[in-house]
Amino acid sequence: MKVELEADKCVASGQCVVAAMQVFDQDDDGIAILLEERPAPGMLDDVREAVAVCPAAAIRLIEQ
Repeated sequence: MKVELEADKCVASGQCVVAAMQVFDQDDDGIAILLEERPAPGMLDDVREAVAVCPAAAIRLIEQ
């Protein structure tokens, strides 16, 4: 699994952090930061939730 974040699309809602706080954080402006590009398989459901709730569709999950 690989996670991609297009930070320029981020609208700083913070929903990704709520869904997967081990994978995402926010900078001082609220823009999402990707902490784990290749999170552990046990985090898959959380990352899927983050992708689903992102209002800007700025997160992409590549399942390999």
